[in-house]
Amino acid sequence: MSANRRRFLQTVGSAAAAIPASASQQPRRRALMKVGTQHIAATTEQSNAALKLMACLGVQHICSGEPSMTPGPGWSVDSLKRLRDRVSSFGLELAMVPLPLSSVPLSSSPYKATLLGKAPDRDREIAAICEMIRNIGLAGIPAAKYNFTVLGFLRTESTRGRGGAMYSTLQLSKAKEEPALTEAGQMDAARKWETITYFLKQVVPVAAEHKVRLALHPFDGPIPAPHRWRGVTEVLGSVEGLKRFVTIQENPYHGLNFCQGTVSEMLREPGKEIFDVIRHFGSRKKIFNVHFRNIRGGVGNFQETYIDEGDVDMLQAMRVYKEIGYDGMMMPDHVPSLDVDPGGAQQFAYTLGYIKALIRSVDAEG
Repeated sequence: MSANRRRFLQTVGSAAAAIPASASQQPRRRALMKVGTQHIAATTEQSNAALKLMACLGVQHICSGEPSMTPGPGWSVDSLKRLRDRVSSFGLELAMVPLPLSSVPLSSSPYKATLLGKAPDRDREIAAICEMIRNIGLAGIPAAKYNFTVLGFLRTESTRGRGGAMYSTLQLSKAKEEPALTEAGQMDAARKWETITYFLKQVVPVAAEHKVRLALHPFDGPIPAPHRWRGVTEVLGSVEGLKRFVTIQENPYHGLNFCQGTVSEMLREPGKEIFDVIRHFGSRKKIFNVHFRNIRGGVGNFQETYIDEGDVDMLQAMRVYKEIGYDGMMMPDHVPSLDVDPGGAQQFAYTLGYIKALIRSVDAEG
């Protein structure tokens, strides 16, 4: 071997040896997200077929339906354990249950005093919610989701989309404030924040004690500032409102059911802005569950599209969830309406498969 070649090999070997082991052997970051689904009825008769289908589709984590909308036997520890065990018998994990604070408008809610801030009835209602949370924890279920809306779910007439499917739509210019006020009357931001803060001060310590993550769903149908509709200021219909919300009762068991579709509806240009919003809440470990859906449009004027055709690059969004180390469920929220698929079972299956493929894709990336 020539002297020049020997010196060359020695130089290469020295350079290789100088590379830190951490640079050459660093493990690939894995995608920790899990495909999940929701709205699986809590009753045996309605849900066994759905659970079997989810198991066949490879969906291993679910959120059930409400065991009951009011306090009672359905919320006992034994009843919740039976629900958890029945889900487990299909090879699935019951990762979340909904509290009976749902997206219905105030007129249909059994928890009006809580939403209106009316004493003393709200104390009785909140005590019942605390008992539900306590029993959820004792049953070994790790999370619960809820809404805190007076207005409910704000939409206008559906519009036609791909293949003739009907898309849930909000065109605020066509919406009518009828009647002009809800039962809440004039509810400004200060009053709304008071009801939220009072509620959180009661329930978050119970959730922390029993290790139940409480995940709030934002107001669905957000409208531009001042976020007032029919006399009610829905403060949880903006990113700034959600930022304030997660700092009230700062606690690792207090966070968001991060509906990416709803948060996108809060933005002027969701295709550009949503990624930094995910980073903001995800880096603070405030995302407990993700409703992974797409929209076309923005605040005050949007359609809920199929997952693969809206304004948001869903592959890039999935990369951001991997980047922040999110390890919870990624689930469909809504799907379009289609006459040949009543109930949307085929469209949900398509969406679940799409989500699984995205997770697999970003997991394979370096």
